[in-house]
Amino acid sequence: MQLFKPLRQSARMSAGLLVLRLVVGLAFVLHGYGKIQNPIGWMGPNAGVPGVFQALAAVSEFGGGMAWILGLLTPLASFGLACTMTVAIWTHTAVLHDPFVSLQQGARSYELAAAYLCVAILLLLAGPGRFSADRAVFGEKA
Repeated sequence: MQLFKPLRQSARMSAGLLVLRLVVGLAFVLHGYGKIQNPIGWMGPNAGVPGVFQALAAVSEFGGGMAWILGLLTPLASFGLACTMTVAIWTHTAVLHDPFVSLQQGARSYELAAAYLCVAILLLLAGPGRFSADRAVFGEKA
């Protein structure tokens, strides 16, 4: 399980990763909570997206957020969330033609999905830090 062993990092960097995991993990749990209540139909009957993909997004957001909060299976959670945010960005840009940032209140944009994608990539590459369940369960890479 070398994949789940976090890199050895300073306490300072690990504290920053912990704060990031807690805040963004909670945001994903809250975004995914409504979706996980109806995982194969949260987009509505006319969405055109198969239920299995809706379920993957719901599990990715809710479960991935919980995993980030705990720092457990962080690479797997980060990969799932990165895939979900990549699809969200593609949908907003290619399908809906939304801008990166909207200056109109209530209008759609994709900057939040892009920011979440960056966090997922960071946690995928840097790992959860030393204050994580991954470190307790899998140890630490030298």
